[in-house]
Amino acid sequence: MIKNIFLGSEIVIKTLLNENVKYIFGYPGGAIMPIYDSLYYYKDHIKHILMRHEQGAIHAAQGYARATGCVGVCFTTSGPGATNLITGLADALIDSTPIVCITGQVSSHLLGTDAFQETNIIDISIPVTKWNIQILKSINICKYIQKGFFIAKNGRLGPVLIDITKDAQLNMSRFNFSKLKKINNFNPYPIIKKKEIIKAAKIINRSIKPIVFAGQGVIIANAEKELEKFIDKTGIPIACTLLGLGSISTKHTLYVGMLGMHGNYSPNVLTNKSDVIIAIGMRFDDRVTGNINKYAKQAKIIHLDIDSNEINKNISCYISIIGNCKTSLKRLTKLVYKNNHISWKKRFFLLNKKEKIVIKKDLFPIKKTITMGEVIKYINLYKKKNSILITDVEQHQMIAARYFNFSCKRSQITSGGLGTMGFALPL
Repeated sequence: MIKNIFLGSEIVIKTLLNENVKYIFGYPGGAIMPIYDSLYYYKDHIKHILMRHEQGAIHAAQGYARATGCVGVCFTTSGPGATNLITGLADALIDSTPIVCITGQVSSHLLGTDAFQETNIIDISIPVTKWNIQILKSINICKYIQKGFFIAKNGRLGPVLIDITKDAQLNMSRFNFSKLKKINNFNPYPIIKKKEIIKAAKIINRSIKPIVFAGQGVIIANAEKELEKFIDKTGIPIACTLLGLGSISTKHTLYVGMLGMHGNYSPNVLTNKSDVIIAIGMRFDDRVTGNINKYAKQAKIIHLDIDSNEINKNISCYISIIGNCKTSLKRLTKLVYKNNHISWKKRFFLLNKKEKIVIKKDLFPIKKTITMGEVIKYINLYKKKNSILITDVEQHQMIAARYFNFSCKRSQITSGGLGTMGFALPL
């Protein structure tokens, strides 16, 4: 055998190894069988977790990605196997979850003929992927898988789909892996503008009734420590979006609750009383804002986000700081003053006290029945500090999000923006 010449299917596995992939979630089928055959010879290096449905495979990969911060990987076959990924791709896109899905495809000479189990998964998946590609030749497998991983895990995270024809898997080609450091015309980390940081610091320092909103962007950027330093220095109360829960301990003295339709009383009431809102890594979705025509009209909004498309998309901001919030928070913290905001914080604590009085009957029922609030109360009493909460969607999700004590990073795995049923227990 000529040195470094391998089947396309083996190049797939060798590339994944070089991308430090440890787990693959999947379900085999005819069009991806050559890749599964090659995977067998690397079973001591990569663990494959067999699912019972392709949608379960991508949800499992999402859970792995959210819990570890690594890129989740899943395998499916062509046709219905590939189309069964669409819900998971949509979920991963809206919740900024890094996934690389590798789908098998019919041989290239059969494309467009309505061959058995052929679907045009590239066109189907365009609206629900950050990037996708169809590979027709084995020589392109390594470079496009590398590109897929780079795009999935840099900038605003998201899902990638790579469709590989069966003949590309079976043909032989040279394998050369060199670490991909950049992609032309792809700038995942915008340069943070110093003048916007200075302007934002001045507004924060003059504020009387400020509040911080923390979203999942804080967690994705691994900026939990920077966030805590910022609020400790400024003394500003902090509330979290659903997916931002875990970015700050719910036991922190400045934490005032979850935002939005199903959130806690004080942050929702006082949002429309605040004079400055510092929104970090969140997108002002409708479950947080309600009627946007009445939302926080009195406040100057400072929006920190890595994705410029989120700036002014739903809510107009006064200052935008585009870039990695781990960096922008460090710079902002240097310029803000220490402040206690004592009278402003008291308003949150009084409203939180009112909420606790109202829900006390739920937490300590008079009748001998088990309520949702009571369940979460006892989970908090007996859970370990590093416990991760995994929920499905709807009422139990919201009750758990409101009252679970999040005490470590990446401690919540749930479907946020899409609200996908079955997310919690994929099979």
